[in-house]
Amino acid sequence: MSDRFPPGYKMVDELEELEDLVHVTVGDLPNRGYGVMEEIRRQGKLCDVTLKVGEHKFSAHRIVLAASIPYFHAMFTNDMMECKQDEIVMQGMDPCALEALINFAYNGHLAIDQQNVQSLLMGASFLQLQNIKDACCSFLKERDLVDEAKDYHLMPERRPHLLAFKTRPRCCTSIAGLIYAVGGLNSAAHFYAGDSLNVVEVFDPIANRWEKCQPMTTARSRVGVAVVNGLLYAIGGYDGQSRLSTVEVYNPETDSWTKVGSMNSKRSAMGTVVLDGQIYVCGGYDGNCSLNSVETYSPETDKWTVVTPMSSNRSAAGVTVFEGRIYVSGGHDGLQIFNTMEYYNHHTATWHPVASMLNKRCRHGAASLGSKMFICGGYDGSAFLSVAEVYNSMADQWYLITPMNTRRSRVSLVANCGRLYAVGGYDGQSNLNSVEMYDPETNRWTFMAPMVCHEGGVGVGCIPLLTI
Repeated sequence: MSDRFPPGYKMVDELEELEDLVHVTVGDLPNRGYGVMEEIRRQGKLCDVTLKVGEHKFSAHRIVLAASIPYFHAMFTNDMMECKQDEIVMQGMDPCALEALINFAYNGHLAIDQQNVQSLLMGASFLQLQNIKDACCSFLKERDLVDEAKDYHLMPERRPHLLAFKTRPRCCTSIAGLIYAVGGLNSAAHFYAGDSLNVVEVFDPIANRWEKCQPMTTARSRVGVAVVNGLLYAIGGYDGQSRLSTVEVYNPETDSWTKVGSMNSKRSAMGTVVLDGQIYVCGGYDGNCSLNSVETYSPETDKWTVVTPMSSNRSAAGVTVFEGRIYVSGGHDGLQIFNTMEYYNHHTATWHPVASMLNKRCRHGAASLGSKMFICGGYDGSAFLSVAEVYNSMADQWYLITPMNTRRSRVSLVANCGRLYAVGGYDGQSNLNSVEMYDPETNRWTFMAPMVCHEGGVGVGCIPLLTI
């Protein structure tokens, strides 16, 4: 019977043979099929989608991308607007990494080296390619990452001198993440301007798209936002009637909110950061006066502890973690707006003054990116600002960079994937739902997709898709 069929064909069962039923298996067909599809793609034939990064364009077949890459499977099979677009813009991805990952979708092969591991890791994080993410992490761990990390954590006094990429504090600056806009003010026509919201939405920088999430249990504007262990904390704020001390935490995996321990003081317009797994809130306004008090929260014990206060009462200051320290810039005390800046050393529980900003400002955004700290926007007492500055700690000096395209007070600034995102704000006439992205390599600001549920006053946090 076997000589009736060529090699590669197989009879399954004698009983089925008697019933004139033959099962045929060609084991290498999937592999050969993908190889043929790869060759068809190289010839530019039958391609039905183009992925664009800047000036770079890559043609591909939707069915192959959907079959091999979870991100595109969700995009093309869930009736998203991109499923009908001939060209899809992939914001923020490295073009070489995207091309390599497209090729991987066809042939299952990827070469990782010291030059491309970071861009491949970011790309794989967004595209949800877990096996590639794991391979990139293993590559990094095998090449002295552990030794450098030990130096960073065990010798904090050396951190400013450890300027290699691998030892820079991450704070979601280089690893890809999703940006969450929390609370703030409404954009719906049936609300009065200035109403506080409990709405939350999330921004995917690669797809350049906002989507609504589960709302908070409490409306909060001028809310503090922090991310610890993949969880998003909404802290204090203003509910339209009073300042809040309450805190709730969002789990993106369950799309749900849970209440946790409240702060010792009610406060809105405070600075909120995370350092060594602890949340710090600095200053703010309690409904009566600006504050200089600082509290820290331990997620493990669910308790808030008061630590050393700042040297000045500061509401609406810019606060960020930079080189292992908490930097607080500008703000106001109810009488004057500051250009001064101080940093907190949590090892010694002391505050230290450093060089003042070039412009006094409050209600501005602050974020660290790589070896520099950036601030943008705000209000100087007479004008709403688009001006942006960068701080170099080695020189203890500030420099101007390209201003934003829009004046923004009450703006939130967050770093993600090697770029800065300025979200929302107030331009002196209206609350803003617009978003701008700053690329430090080109020193340019570019408009991104606007928020869909908010205008101004939002708190912003970045949940990384992968933590090394």
